[in-house]
Amino acid sequence: MEAAVHLLHYYNFTFRSLSRRRISTISNSSNKIILASSSIRANSSSNSNSSAIVATPEQPGGKMVVELVAAFNDLTERMKLGDFSTSSLRLLFKALKLSIPILQALPLSPDGRSPLSRALSVAVILADLQMDAEVISAAILRELLEAGAISLYEVRDRIGITTAHLLHETRRLKNISSKVEVLDDECATALRKFCLTYYDVRALVLNLALKLDKMRHLDYLPRYQQQLISLEVMKIHVPLAHALATSLLSLELEDLSFRYLFPYSYLYVDAWLRSHKTGSKPLIDVYVDQLLQSLRSDPLLIEMVDDISVKGRYKSRYSTMKKLLRDGRKPEEVNDILGLRVILSPSVANSSEVGEKACYRVREVIRSIWKEIPNRSKDYIAVPKANGYKSLHMAVDISDNGRNRPLMEIQIRTAQMDMLAADGAASHSLYKSGLSDPEEAKRVKAIMLAAAELAALRLQDLPSANHGIPEIDHRDRVFLLLDKNGDGKISIEELMEVMEELGAQGEDAREMMLLLDSNSDGSLSVDEFDSFQKQVEMMRNLQDRDNQYKTLLDEKLQISDNSCLIET
Repeated sequence: MEAAVHLLHYYNFTFRSLSRRRISTISNSSNKIILASSSIRANSSSNSNSSAIVATPEQPGGKMVVELVAAFNDLTERMKLGDFSTSSLRLLFKALKLSIPILQALPLSPDGRSPLSRALSVAVILADLQMDAEVISAAILRELLEAGAISLYEVRDRIGITTAHLLHETRRLKNISSKVEVLDDECATALRKFCLTYYDVRALVLNLALKLDKMRHLDYLPRYQQQLISLEVMKIHVPLAHALATSLLSLELEDLSFRYLFPYSYLYVDAWLRSHKTGSKPLIDVYVDQLLQSLRSDPLLIEMVDDISVKGRYKSRYSTMKKLLRDGRKPEEVNDILGLRVILSPSVANSSEVGEKACYRVREVIRSIWKEIPNRSKDYIAVPKANGYKSLHMAVDISDNGRNRPLMEIQIRTAQMDMLAADGAASHSLYKSGLSDPEEAKRVKAIMLAAAELAALRLQDLPSANHGIPEIDHRDRVFLLLDKNGDGKISIEELMEVMEELGAQGEDAREMMLLLDSNSDGSLSVDEFDSFQKQVEMMRNLQDRDNQYKTLLDEKLQISDNSCLIET
């Protein structure tokens, strides 16, 4: 409710801002263009921080530029492109320019989404996984390929041979389950090992992202098809995601498959996990804040470390179900429903001794806050696991005010220990992926690293390309790509060229120039284009917020409708 009130205030502010603007109509050849011109227009060139709202283009070409700017900025921000090359940026920009006009013209998908929305949804998943520009571009172009709007040869010639190769590999993986007649455990394990051996690892990650996007939108299918797809995902793709150490994919794929395969069981577990809240704030967030404040207030710990981070998580629905059913535990005996992980960066670089002392100090601070359950605690620093895993594990009782809560698990480790646990031989993905042989897991990891290094090498700039150039703000990336002659402004000719690449008319470029050129000098400066980008971002945020509210309302209404099935 509080978020909705803030949103209404924002709408009122926007409406008042627009009301103060003078609207004039300009006749331009066969059509009329609505141009917003404010009283501060004359000063906009000298005031780069102006919050004036620029009118959005109405013609198809302008709308495609809006979509291009929004998609490119969203993906590059998620990709954290500080270490990426200009070649990567150009590759992604080129793929978006090629795809957007074609995807916008295609009919809606069976799930009711536009092909452009589907393509960008998969691209966002991959960007969050920090995949490279070639993989993300392949995800965007795949919709074109599936619709028959482009061939692999055209992708090779217009985008690049590696992107075409990834698309080819993804096509090969499309019906991988048809290689076995029965999807039992033995066949599923053999199929996963086959995939890891004979397919490009980055294509496997792309395929998993496609599966996750599909699983998020299964409601339009009949129940039996939902279950068939979910069973395949649970048997093949979830363990594959674990093998590739992509927990962002594996955990959500597990929970979505669980939801469709066993909807009533999922509902019970979900309702029980949701009950662990205090007011409107998730309980785990309360404990993260409490522990972080206590650790940062401890003078002994502060002397030993430069940085402290505390991460919280709820156990996944599927994993909770396994604990309750497989182990026969009572709900109060499941210790890791709530989990915190403390990660420390020692003040002395590469000092394992200081880091270990800091871990033990954190344990003392935690003991002063909550009651430790001694028989549930493990010291894997003093006695590491056979695979090299190091960490302190604690279980604490967080019951308060007479209210019983499940025990909370806390892991304490240094950044180096955390890196080894996530990426090294101690990886948690070993036993979840069907790769019981540590050497086989190491080989898979080596293949993944080699693929990533090869992509980075192929896309890197020449040594002299960025010499002496300061780091570019992410908001300027699109401007620099549109400013092809590098003179610090976007001319009408450069804007027309982009419009033509998007398949639009030159008049669309003139309309857009009129709307954005606040000082009427016939070109777009960095500040003028930045004002446009801010408006695009604002509109995209409103759309995202609307989608979030819709999801929350759907969940609340679903819980309400099914409340008779749940005993809380």
